[in-house]
Amino acid sequence: MYLDIEIIRMERSMRDRLLTMLAPVSWGTTYVVTATLLPPDRPLLAALLRALPAGLLVLLVVRRMPPAPIWWLRFTVLGVVNFAAFFPLLFYAAYRLPGGVAATLGAVQPLMVAGLAWLALRTRTPARQLLAALAGVAGVALMTLTAQAHIDALAVVAMLTGVALMALGIVLAKRWGSPGHPLVSTAWQMTLGGLMLAPATLAVEGLPAALTTANVLGYTYLATIGGAVAYVLWFRGIARLSPTTVSLLTLSNPLTATLAGLVVLGQTLTVPQVVGLAVALGALVAGQTLSRPASAPRAAEHRPEPVGS
Repeated sequence: MYLDIEIIRMERSMRDRLLTMLAPVSWGTTYVVTATLLPPDRPLLAALLRALPAGLLVLLVVRRMPPAPIWWLRFTVLGVVNFAAFFPLLFYAAYRLPGGVAATLGAVQPLMVAGLAWLALRTRTPARQLLAALAGVAGVALMTLTAQAHIDALAVVAMLTGVALMALGIVLAKRWGSPGHPLVSTAWQMTLGGLMLAPATLAVEGLPAALTTANVLGYTYLATIGGAVAYVLWFRGIARLSPTTVSLLTLSNPLTATLAGLVVLGQTLTVPQVVGLAVALGALVAGQTLSRPASAPRAAEHRPEPVGS
């Protein structure tokens, strides 16, 4: 009987991880989409059109208001952290950094999450997962960095700041929980974040005189697959898995970016890059399978603060 329960628990945990991983897999295509489909040098517009339409779309589906005043504040904070601040930084870096440099910087996120989770949630990350995170950074660096990579210092700062914000968003979402279905949290975070981006976009960049068919396809993809669908799965995963387990799944982001470059841009891999790909893939798998089954459910079941606290 106990063995059957453990098997069911492990199957559910694996299903949760696979569904959650679909989010960073879709985000791994952001660099290719930005490079091939979006108009140049418009990070605020890309951020706005990825967040606001997706938030409104999910809001039309869920049709629920935040249940208490405290949730307006929490959704606003998360909307800033996850969207209004993070998205512009992400696209600024995507426009100015080679995908490999951005991917390597993004790979440090699990280490940031581990530190923040210990400070805010008192959740200790198993040493094996920390080692997997370090191996992931090394693998991604080996896979994506090249001697010819041009480094834009300001874009590096933007990317690291964005990675830190995303790590903070994971920990805050875990600490506060969600008032009901993850769709509610996704809808209001993206909508509020998008509304905050609108005036900044109009003031700084303005609207383009015209959009090409490729531009429309790119923005539509980012708002639907890379926005609404991805973030519903992402916040669902945050509610069910430990913070470090969730963040280690983001190693699938640079793996996807590399594969997208091979398929879409016709890039090739050197022997060191193949080794890096294998190391990063091994770190991704190890980060999920080496977590202790007995402790994982308890880590995932961090009790959110009560409404009104």
